[in-house]
Amino acid sequence: MIKRLLYTAGEPAGIGPDLAILYANDGLAHKADTQASSLENTNTDRKPQVQLVTIADPDVLLKRAKQLGRTIKLIDINPFDTPYMLQKGEIGIIPVKTEEAVTAGILNSNNAQYVLNTLHTATQLCLNKQCHGIVTGPVQKSIINDSGIAFSGHTEYFAEKTNTNKVVMMLATEGLKVALATTHLPLKDVAQAITQDSLSTILKILYRDMQEKFGLQNPRILVCGLNPHAGEGGHLGHEEIDTIIPVLEKLKTEIGIDCLGPLPADTLFTPKYLDKADVVLAMYHDQGLPVLKYKGFGAAANITLGLPIIRTSVDHGTALDLAGTGNIDTGSLLTAIDYALAMKAPQH
Repeated sequence: MIKRLLYTAGEPAGIGPDLAILYANDGLAHKADTQASSLENTNTDRKPQVQLVTIADPDVLLKRAKQLGRTIKLIDINPFDTPYMLQKGEIGIIPVKTEEAVTAGILNSNNAQYVLNTLHTATQLCLNKQCHGIVTGPVQKSIINDSGIAFSGHTEYFAEKTNTNKVVMMLATEGLKVALATTHLPLKDVAQAITQDSLSTILKILYRDMQEKFGLQNPRILVCGLNPHAGEGGHLGHEEIDTIIPVLEKLKTEIGIDCLGPLPADTLFTPKYLDKADVVLAMYHDQGLPVLKYKGFGAAANITLGLPIIRTSVDHGTALDLAGTGNIDTGSLLTAIDYALAMKAPQH
């Protein structure tokens, strides 16, 4: 079965368009998958079949391909048609036009709405079940906000457009998945943001999506403590005693979540624990993600849990200085595609 994935090329002046060109032109869509065999719900005999459809301005892709010295052929895709395999050098496209001409590496706030238009198109097609999922290229949040459009990021955008009250950010690479209880907050605000209600909601989403999207019958979750040494029995903070432990005990009793914690984050990321776990829940951004990115930077994907659609993303930014140079790594895009293919479409 061939699955259709939509790729939103992100900031047009960044490397998002380059990734689509290199993916198609180097024939990466047709190489035997090197990473999906390690993903859950995937066996080594499976060779994922994917029609990657780029949502972008055709002129941007053609101009960037010329700059890269690559030959591409744009193929208009009707989302109502059955997906089919594209040939090497072909880019399936659903066109969305920029407001102004694009120069690699140079931001233009007049093209900010274009970026949101690509996301809107992808969201509607996914909600209408005309694709398996969405893979997002990197956006430049600052230039969108500079244009006068309030934009916090992909995660918040998809939550709003799908009427989802709460989502969970998770990064994944081979052998490690890390979800976050809080995301982009100043460290001084983290403790106050972690309440029993919020933590319970996050764990339920994480547990459910590990079951439904990743096909794990009884996923095991490792939960970090917030404080050094997980609070040292209250001597280094009370958040573990007052918040984390009561939530874990309640969820174990009420819905049978297999969770272990709170564990000291400085020893949790070791084989003793990770070898018997499916996912780690970190309390804040820089508690869990440095470990994951050290292990798999360039071969990691950002996955949004809790949505009624599949959404994965590259784990890097727009790299404006590399746009049009060809000196980029497609590893994160391949990983994001692999995870999207391996995930099961939500039924709710």
